[in-house]
Amino acid sequence: MSPSSSKKSEPFDVSKQIWEQKYRYSGTTSGIPEDKSVESTLARVAKAAAAPEKNPSFWEKRFLEILHDFRFLPGGRIISNAGTARKTVTMFNCYVMNTIEDSIEGIFDTVKEAALTQKQGGGVGFDFSTLRPAGSHIKGCEASSSGPISFMQVLDSTCRTIMSAGQRRGAQMGVMRCDHPDIMDFITAKRKNASLQMFNLSVAITDKFMTALKKNEKWELVFNGEVRNTVHAVELWELIMKSTYEFAEPGVIFIDRVNRMNNLRYCEEIRATNPCGEQPLPPYGACLLGSINLTRFVKSPFTKNSSVDYSGIEKTARDATRLLDNVIEISGFPLEAQRLEAQKKRRMGLGITGLADAFIMLGVKYGSEDSAKIAEKIMHTITCAAYDASTGLAEEKGPFKLFDSDKFLKSEFVGNLPSGIRKSIKKRGMRNSHLTSIAPTGTISLLAGNISSGIEPVFALKYKRKIRNSGSKDGHIMADVCDYAYLKYTQIHGESKLPDYFITSDEIPPEQHLKIQAALQKHVDSSISKTINVPAEIPYEKFKDIYLGAYQMGLKGCTTFRPSEHITGVLLKTDDKNQKKNGTAIASQIHIPRPTELDGTTYKIKTPLSSEAIYLTVNDIIEEDGRRRPYELFINTKNLQHFSWIVAMTRLISAVFRRESDPSFLVDELKSIYDPNGGYFSEGRYIPSIAADIGFVIEKHLVKLGIMQGKDSTKNPTESSMAKPDEKKGKNKMAFCPQCNQPSLYSQENCLKCLSCGYSKCS
Repeated sequence: MSPSSSKKSEPFDVSKQIWEQKYRYSGTTSGIPEDKSVESTLARVAKAAAAPEKNPSFWEKRFLEILHDFRFLPGGRIISNAGTARKTVTMFNCYVMNTIEDSIEGIFDTVKEAALTQKQGGGVGFDFSTLRPAGSHIKGCEASSSGPISFMQVLDSTCRTIMSAGQRRGAQMGVMRCDHPDIMDFITAKRKNASLQMFNLSVAITDKFMTALKKNEKWELVFNGEVRNTVHAVELWELIMKSTYEFAEPGVIFIDRVNRMNNLRYCEEIRATNPCGEQPLPPYGACLLGSINLTRFVKSPFTKNSSVDYSGIEKTARDATRLLDNVIEISGFPLEAQRLEAQKKRRMGLGITGLADAFIMLGVKYGSEDSAKIAEKIMHTITCAAYDASTGLAEEKGPFKLFDSDKFLKSEFVGNLPSGIRKSIKKRGMRNSHLTSIAPTGTISLLAGNISSGIEPVFALKYKRKIRNSGSKDGHIMADVCDYAYLKYTQIHGESKLPDYFITSDEIPPEQHLKIQAALQKHVDSSISKTINVPAEIPYEKFKDIYLGAYQMGLKGCTTFRPSEHITGVLLKTDDKNQKKNGTAIASQIHIPRPTELDGTTYKIKTPLSSEAIYLTVNDIIEEDGRRRPYELFINTKNLQHFSWIVAMTRLISAVFRRESDPSFLVDELKSIYDPNGGYFSEGRYIPSIAADIGFVIEKHLVKLGIMQGKDSTKNPTESSMAKPDEKKGKNKMAFCPQCNQPSLYSQENCLKCLSCGYSKCS
């Protein structure tokens, strides 16, 4: 295909949609002008951020320079609220709540404060290790404690209530230490209790535990200095790993490393993180976020002369540090304690986004040695620039209130900074206690042209997104959305075969994900939000190596996502080899609206277990590629004795048909059901129950469609209209989105997101 022909069908402008839905200020009643364009939105932010300066017009111009063309992307809360009439809304994305006092009063104080924080749109983290384990005696009322899990349910319900009243979904992180007596119940809590779905869970792992694991020692579970139980460290680790393997939770935080590397270990203890894990924070801790868009700092992209503009990155980092520091002054806070905490320490999280696209534009494979070296140099450049800028701000405006030069310089992270910066800290002080973090950038990356998010690999070079359209039959259309680097490349070279450096997350082995994360963590004083996506077929033993590797490589935490039927329903094959060659990974549109007419087949079951015959009708649907598959099932009989279970079975089986490309697993499930009163013989075989007979009928229908092979079938396997299990190995899989019901749900940056409709569990 020629370059010119690649432009005939321009992809949907997702940036404009995101701006209008998320960041545009209407200004209808406030007297403040509405945003007429993206440029006016950025101008609004620049003007608001410059307001605290002695020379605001000068800095407004400087800030607008780094905001122009999305070179610097402040956190979404800043873009939405800076310079608007929303005076009380927070511009901080991240919070960790107070230390939960082990009393009814203390617990419900936390519930109240969390509700107030979530009301303003802040995600919150909690440490539940301070609450006594279930069954503990409560003095004074002759009762036993219900334990931390029960109080998590209260917070979960509160979060749902607050979410239903506002525009943003609530996001919560629940953390528990690995030595808490209820840790095993905590690890498995979300398996048994659907009411905890507003929480991400992480286990705080200590160095002592990792030593016990290595030595295969016993592990004591302790509360208030009292040993309540003893388990094997290996047993506890296996429970964490198996739960993460099957259910994608809990994550792991290496809490001793977090505290050891903390710049403020001399005046605070960190016990939890914000919901996506990039900000380990003390009680009432809060952090501002902003990301440098690396795609705007690649010179001569897609050529042999491509390179990184490190001087441009350095300049942008310096001005971005000042911008974020000013936002502390103009932001509202849900709680006074949060305002005091922010002003005493002036934390910020300056990070990066578009890393994977930058690699593509440089012609470098994600996860290669070259990519790790580039990533490390970029982050080193940003960190040095930010720390140097902060010393200049300290000299100009004063250091943060809890700054202690000698103690600050003794911290492990600061001790590894270049000597020139350490001397500047000694002489001038520090305006900010922490400066760097790599946060999720889902919607702001879409705003910037659908660049790759944060440090994650590109998930799909091209995909379908559900867009509102009043002119269509159901009010929506499916539009093409292209990755930024892919779009830029095809506009130059056309949609011919892509170079081998165009790789997506499903092609990158876990150890290469860790390599990139570890290279960046060396130069990040907070932490990193990242999900290591692994295929469903990864062996369990290899999966466990990811977490041990993360600890050995110096990471502060680790989160993985393995597609599983336990997470959000049935999983699907989403791309084929030919599509991938052309850079496309399009989710199969399994949840198709029901047409007015469907063709089907009716089968008769005559059984001695029912006085009347049972008639099964299976209706089929024809997909775009011509494949035929079952869409729904109806059962009809005059025998009302079976009415209730017939209704239940038809609805459940029909739901599976509509959401599963290969529903053959139903056959074995149904055929294995035995009637306690005995079965019967039909057509020369024993049928253990009516349900099993229905299973045999469904099997017969699936064989007819080519989805299954019957025992006597001689059909060539390659002639099947559906992919066989072996053909699915190594393919990217996604689950169903709870909002749009499309098979487009994936995990990125510790959060479930939907490619189709833009749903995010965390925003």
